[in-house]
Amino acid sequence: MTAVRTLVLWCPDWPVSAAELVDGVAATDPVAVLHANRVVACSEQARAKGVRRGLRRREAQSRCPQLTVVAHDPARDTRAFEPVVAAVEELVAGVAVVRPGVCAMPARGPARHLGGEEAAAERIIEQVAQACAVESQVGIADGAFAAGLAARTGQAVPPGGTPRFLADQPVEALGRPALADLLRRLGVRTLGDFAALPSGDVLARFGADGALAHQLAAGRDHRPLAVRQPPADLTVTVDQDEPLDRVDAAAFVARALAERLHDRLTAYGLACTRLGIEAVTAHGQELHRTWRHDGLLTAAAIADRTRWQLDGWLSGGRSGTESARPTAGIVRLRLVPDGVVASGALQPGLWGEAGEERDRAHRALSRIQGVLGPEAVVTAVLGGGRSPADQVRLVPWGDERRSARPGPPAPVRSPSRSGEPPWPGRLPPPSPAVVLPEPLAAAVRDAVEEPVVVSARLAVSAAPAWLTVADGRPVAITGWTGPWPVDERWWAPAEAQRRARFQVCLADGAALLLAVEGGRWLVEASYD
Repeated sequence: MTAVRTLVLWCPDWPVSAAELVDGVAATDPVAVLHANRVVACSEQARAKGVRRGLRRREAQSRCPQLTVVAHDPARDTRAFEPVVAAVEELVAGVAVVRPGVCAMPARGPARHLGGEEAAAERIIEQVAQACAVESQVGIADGAFAAGLAARTGQAVPPGGTPRFLADQPVEALGRPALADLLRRLGVRTLGDFAALPSGDVLARFGADGALAHQLAAGRDHRPLAVRQPPADLTVTVDQDEPLDRVDAAAFVARALAERLHDRLTAYGLACTRLGIEAVTAHGQELHRTWRHDGLLTAAAIADRTRWQLDGWLSGGRSGTESARPTAGIVRLRLVPDGVVASGALQPGLWGEAGEERDRAHRALSRIQGVLGPEAVVTAVLGGGRSPADQVRLVPWGDERRSARPGPPAPVRSPSRSGEPPWPGRLPPPSPAVVLPEPLAAAVRDAVEEPVVVSARLAVSAAPAWLTVADGRPVAITGWTGPWPVDERWWAPAEAQRRARFQVCLADGAALLLAVEGGRWLVEASYD
């Protein structure tokens, strides 16, 4: 049985490209995508600096101090790849997504109606470049496995030539690190060497997965493609003859559009958890914002978030600056359910989540938000960071409470960092009870009234004895500990922060967290 001629489209460094498309990360800069503190993908510029897959974060940053680090996000990669697959489906039917950045399709159909296999490959690459501004390569061979390897070099393997093409490939091309390591230790270094082994012996020694890999190495790839079912078009759009330049008129349109979106989702048994709001002005200016939600968005919740966003745009942005306003009224409004789940997929917790009191509180708080805006009701979320101020962010009621990954700016005003360890330089417990919104200037002196100085090597000139906050009276320091150094983003001079922290006890019973930065003493927080 001959393997089916297959065409595979491969987008190099797709996690980096997805970070550029979704998060706005410049892929022309040195960029690395990390998972479990190791590089899983990097840009061409990062590779030129010596960054490679598998490196630890510290090693990668030591090789390239200007490296931009992006967290691994499979959902982001999948979401960004959807327009690429849609662009391919405009030319070819029966597209199967292998993984984000790679899709496969039978080569016979495109070759027949696009003038041959090579012409079809060129046309598909051009289509993806024009529709999505994404670079890609195409490989053609007998079977999806060989076509995927051919796509790495952008070649078309002649019919019947797949076993010869695979013979020189290293065993690591199988994508099974444990098996490849074992084969290397047994002296089997290429797929041709592996394919030459008797099938029965391979099955007995390596099991079913090894037998499947043996068939792939020999070019006997008979697995059918899992053709993708195009998702239902859930986006709703409204065009206006007269541009919308008043918030009340835009809110009226938004409510009707929100009900249409909710009805369409309900018809498919779906609910929205992440809402994309897009607008086009009369001058062609395009506006976009994504709102995340911690539960299922009702029709009223969709309408409220749309109204809040329109208010932010038409009123000059939340900064209130006139320059942030659109240059003309809105003529097109589109709501995109960027994240959908089955309407029964999100279940409340077993204890304390499904009571009538919680539902009543949720409705009341949502009603307050509907009148006063999303930031009228906020909740605190713990996250990562080295300073107490970084470890807590305020999230509008109803928005996602998990530590946000780097991505398109959700309507959350406080910075967010991953709470996953490690955070070198993080203060030991207990945590401060009160964190000041703005640190207070202070002066620290020793027993002879001389200023206490901390050197670059963290040497303290003398034991702190007196503390003066702002223009207040000096208070005696009865105990102190430190310094705890923090040296953040040393590789980016414009963003670098170097400071040292001290915990002090005062004669009046207070306990404070002090920081010294650039020779200035600051009061950051207080303890109970």
